[in-house]
Amino acid sequence: MLGVCRRYVHDLSEAEDVMVEGFFKVLTKIDMFNGDGSFEGWVRRIMINESLMYLRKSNPFKYAEEINPNIDLGEEPTVVDKLESENILGLLDELPPGYRTVFNLYVVEGYKHREIAEELGISINTSKSQLILAKNRMEELVKKRLGIVGS
Repeated sequence: MLGVCRRYVHDLSEAEDVMVEGFFKVLTKIDMFNGDGSFEGWVRRIMINESLMYLRKSNPFKYAEEINPNIDLGEEPTVVDKLESENILGLLDELPPGYRTVFNLYVVEGYKHREIAEELGISINTSKSQLILAKNRMEELVKKRLGIVGS
């Protein structure tokens, strides 16, 4: 579960604190687990929620960027789409909190933009913008690491 928290919270010691808070919630609310779905999934959801609450407190979306709505938001497969999971965490560490959070929720956790917007208190367009900007930034980082110039 530390890995789940770590994807959202950049600093390891802060991610550990979030995880501890999450496990405290798991243990104090274990009676709320009704057996629908897996126990691991239930715990994972608590860890995600704790991570998001931590991020809300530190206010990472005050600088969230929204792309001009007239820009075509069509997405083409990129280098980022082909990354192996073990490389993603290192790249995520280099993203601003808003980019990282939306990327995790959409790409890793499978949330829809509407759900992300509701969870984070942002517009759907801001969620889409943050995802596109995160993917673009990750592509730049991958190309930089691989020594690919231009494109």
